[in-house]
Amino acid sequence: MVAYRHLGSSGLKVTEITYGNWLTHGSQVEADTAIECVHTALDLGITSFDTADVYANTAAEEVLGRALKGQRRESLEIFTKVYWPVGPKGPNDVGLSRKHILESIDGSLTRLGTDHVDLYQAHRYDFETPLEETMQAFADVVRAGKALYIGVSEWTAEQIRAGQELATQMGFRLVSNQPQYSALWRVIEEKVVPASTELGMGQIVWSPMAEGVLSGKYLPGQQPPAGSRATDEKGGKEMISRWMRDDVLTAVQKLKPIAAEAGLTMPQLAIAWVLQHDFISAALVGASRPEQLVENVNASGVKLGSDVMDAIDAALADVIERDPALTRSPEERPA
Repeated sequence: MVAYRHLGSSGLKVTEITYGNWLTHGSQVEADTAIECVHTALDLGITSFDTADVYANTAAEEVLGRALKGQRRESLEIFTKVYWPVGPKGPNDVGLSRKHILESIDGSLTRLGTDHVDLYQAHRYDFETPLEETMQAFADVVRAGKALYIGVSEWTAEQIRAGQELATQMGFRLVSNQPQYSALWRVIEEKVVPASTELGMGQIVWSPMAEGVLSGKYLPGQQPPAGSRATDEKGGKEMISRWMRDDVLTAVQKLKPIAAEAGLTMPQLAIAWVLQHDFISAALVGASRPEQLVENVNASGVKLGSDVMDAIDAALADVIERDPALTRSPEERPA
């Protein structure tokens, strides 16, 4: 069964492998298969589920709500997010204004079929809305009982510090940040992690397998397998393209004997690597087929020795991205 961790320094416990339905539900995968994946996650002991209103333009929340219908609500931890535009994409359909947050939480709750979410996250930082307005709106969402905890996603260390200061003044706390993080993408380590740790915030990380590249299925000098994410316009082809270089793919192949020696598959090694870090509250794992989850949950509870961690670092040394300036925080909101 999947182990639990505290979400930052809060009292909320979440499964260290959390099910995320970003690229699959409502777009890449048919609803019946998506629901089967969620039910498999539940059977495997995953009780934490992450989504967002923008995923598949609200369809992902609807599918997740259907999949969780009939489950004991108190036994689940449901996360969603607000920022990006959905629907007609009018001038107030984006960002972290009071109007957008208060309207968006109600839409998300309706689609998810629940009266509250356990974690409501600012999907990006909004440069066009005063931070005080955003934090006051989140405080009101918490006081209304529509969200139990508040987090952020892809905020810089400076933004996290400013947000936490205001949140504290308004009677609540930011408990988490949701950044990208993997053995290849480590841009949060220098600034975001120390700031978050100091402020009692845990990391719920997305793409622990670097969009699937760390699975080892993409080979240098060869076309990506048919039906893989690297060939799927709706499944993240654009995002994965930055890793589809021969130097990266060659380095990743060096992980195969390391995984074999540890008795793990490549995906399990990638997820286990993330979970070795004590600043991690959860790693987000999606699935287009139930059997992927069966494999990946076996990374829970795995302890990698320092020799294995060092070997991974040595194999990837020349292709690891560490630049803290790459923390996602667009200067402008989308039109």
